[in-house]
Amino acid sequence: MNSEQALVWNMRTCRPDVKRESEAEKPHAKSIDAGHRDGLSRSSDEAPVMGAERRGWPVQSNEEGQPLAGRNPRQETKPFHISKHLVFEAYKRIKANKGGAGVDAQSLNDFEVDLKDNLYMLWNRLSSGSYQPPPVLRVEIPKSDGGKRPLGIPTVTDRIAQMVVKLQIEPELERYFHPSSYGYRPDKSAHQALQSAKQRCSKRAWVLDMDIKGFFDAIDHDLLMRAVKRHVKEPWQLLYIQRWLTAPVQYSDGHKESRQRGTPQGGVISPLLANLYLHYVFDVWVERHWGGVQFERYADDIICHCSSEREAQRLKYILEARFTQCGLQLHPEKTKIVYCKGGYHTGDYEQVSFDFLGYTFRPRWIRTRQGKQGLYFVVAAISQKSAKRIRNEINGWPWKYWHQKELKDIRSFSLSKLSGWLSYYGLFGRSIIRNVLFHFDKRLSRWGKAKYKQLKTLMQAARWINRIRQQKPHGFPHWSAA
Repeated sequence: MNSEQALVWNMRTCRPDVKRESEAEKPHAKSIDAGHRDGLSRSSDEAPVMGAERRGWPVQSNEEGQPLAGRNPRQETKPFHISKHLVFEAYKRIKANKGGAGVDAQSLNDFEVDLKDNLYMLWNRLSSGSYQPPPVLRVEIPKSDGGKRPLGIPTVTDRIAQMVVKLQIEPELERYFHPSSYGYRPDKSAHQALQSAKQRCSKRAWVLDMDIKGFFDAIDHDLLMRAVKRHVKEPWQLLYIQRWLTAPVQYSDGHKESRQRGTPQGGVISPLLANLYLHYVFDVWVERHWGGVQFERYADDIICHCSSEREAQRLKYILEARFTQCGLQLHPEKTKIVYCKGGYHTGDYEQVSFDFLGYTFRPRWIRTRQGKQGLYFVVAAISQKSAKRIRNEINGWPWKYWHQKELKDIRSFSLSKLSGWLSYYGLFGRSIIRNVLFHFDKRLSRWGKAKYKQLKTLMQAARWINRIRQQKPHGFPHWSAA
């Protein structure tokens, strides 16, 4: 028996103190039914989603003792049977993903101080139906356009609880998701979406680039729960999904706010629920009502490929109405129609470029492998917004604090970030991302000048960094990539 198995084994199923706790925490009956909303236009394919049609069963845990449905006959004191192995697996996933503390200020390290009892208490409350999600900590991070993006940070315990449900329902939902949906899915990636967009832009001359305004905060709970109920049948999973949707938001000043719409961007289960919502609002609907349309969707970032400007304008008009019916709104300034100029597409139009997943698509004069020169519509490289964000983040690193540190300490801090940027933005225009990361070398030169008195000028510091780069080309990821 290894250490992990021993930990799960020691999460005992019967303790006098917890038995009294579970009896005291039995929940009152709570309805999670969502009433029908008048005035919503839906296709025939959607009707079962908003109704009571039963499609599929959620995937159950393969651990011994997990029943196909309902309660465990060996443990009648628990309304819901949830495997302790499942809770432990959820904890391991959360630990691998890391993350900050929520409203209780408890970090992952703090949680692990009394890991066995904390996991047991969570399992006990989930199994008894008494688990109540704590408020979600609301923080705001700056955006490249000067605005702020709201994030919701659940507590460590709540992230584990969300992962328990996600592990159970995600395989079932994956069976139905559209192949052109790439965001936050197993075996799907942003690079795949970019490759697909690149190929389709060369074949169809027009792109409808859509941006949904405040998507995560605008999701309609009633419509979402109707979609959830089509695929999720276990009562305890429905119960906790409903509770997570309605959990209050707590701001940094301590005041709380109830939530009637949306799912917090930053929650473990939020991306899965958001994908399910847009699956029925957009993916299924547009395929049925606008046959032949090609698109790539990564969460709420969507581009549609059209054969003509008229088709793109008509599609935009129809989708604006569709999103409005479902409680969403296309951003009036960021949603645009773009002409993919290049190759056989030689027309002159004002909008000939767009950004998608941090990359810029635009016409570019290039030489083909056959030696021919021409104008082609390609994925040029990292977008200006993404490059600016990287530079700002590098500037925000604790350079003054590092005056008392060595180069190896800076490497330890920055290695994963630099590797991630180079790997993601190096898919197209690898030389461009290396030039962006050259900003890190300039800050490194300033650090060297401030640390070592013999480096009198910034030029001397830059030469010193270049010598280190030649001696240790694998010191930083972008050095060896040059």
